[in-house]
Amino acid sequence: MAPGIVPPYLLARIAAVQEPTWAKAAQAARSTLAAPREYRPVRSRLRLSIDDEGALVAETTPAPDREISDAGGREDLPGLRVRGEDDPASGDTAVDQAFDGLGSTFDFLWDAFARNSLDGAGGALLATVHYGEDYDNAFWNGERMVFGDGDGEVFAGFTNSLTVVAHELAHGVIEDEGGLVYRGQSGALNESIADVFGSLAEQHARGQTADQASWLIGEGIFTDAVQGQALRSLAAPGTAYDDDVLGRDPQPAHMRDYVETDDDNGGVHINSGIPNHAFYLVATALGGNAWERAGLIWYRALTTGELSPSADFDAFAQATLAAAAAEYGEESEEVAAVRAGWTGVGLIEDAGAAPERD
Repeated sequence: MAPGIVPPYLLARIAAVQEPTWAKAAQAARSTLAAPREYRPVRSRLRLSIDDEGALVAETTPAPDREISDAGGREDLPGLRVRGEDDPASGDTAVDQAFDGLGSTFDFLWDAFARNSLDGAGGALLATVHYGEDYDNAFWNGERMVFGDGDGEVFAGFTNSLTVVAHELAHGVIEDEGGLVYRGQSGALNESIADVFGSLAEQHARGQTADQASWLIGEGIFTDAVQGQALRSLAAPGTAYDDDVLGRDPQPAHMRDYVETDDDNGGVHINSGIPNHAFYLVATALGGNAWERAGLIWYRALTTGELSPSADFDAFAQATLAAAAAEYGEESEEVAAVRAGWTGVGLIEDAGAAPERD
């Protein structure tokens, strides 16, 4: 099953609602849960800049290769191609928002990490919009982004949130780097890293520093009828929503509240709040643009090739400490911030402990 931005426990709760007011949303949630989600050339652009001596400098940098298709309310992929990289805006809001979101995510990956698309080799960015009827989710299926339109009662749609777009595309980056088994703590890390990159992509697009960012995932996908800001909060896990229909955001922010469950692939969307909050603590301690140091450390930890697909929280914490030390030095403020971040969520008991090394 391909990972989706909306957790199954949230859809199950909506599906169980009996009030006539929410009948459409309940049916849409049931349909979304039942719907299948099978998991399955380099371009360049010219950039102009001014050098230190005031001269105009032209440089060629990678450019995205985007293609948006329209499923037309069916659950068949890829759908009809409606916009490519060199095509003008289509006039369809979902198509154009998806196109822009793919581009913003590409720009983030290149500017922050010098990564050329999801695979690092300029691979095409593919997306399908208008998937299913009142489909209440967005997901990465191993080769493309897929967006539902929402039911209109609980979910207003998914293409208007860059954090959703970048989160799902980040699953493609994680997969390309060897993947993290989508169950238990490794699955929660998979979700957390996708949330981190989703938040960073939005911050990058908005030019926000760590203290200016909302740190919300999925802000804007709920209708006004929902009492909630977003699906998740990295700054304050467990506070993103508190609604009569949806219930209360169940994410913990500390290991003492870790949720043992067989649901949701062992709590991958729930327990991801713990490493999410660790990243927030690191990023805000370091300040400035979060993608420049905190984000780079997380990216290095993911891409060294040394992270096991079954890595648990502790293994990833140690990987980020090692990445920070390699990038900035053992005695750097970056290492201290990473150590304090994981200590803050209960992963490292001794704040003075040195990072483990092979």
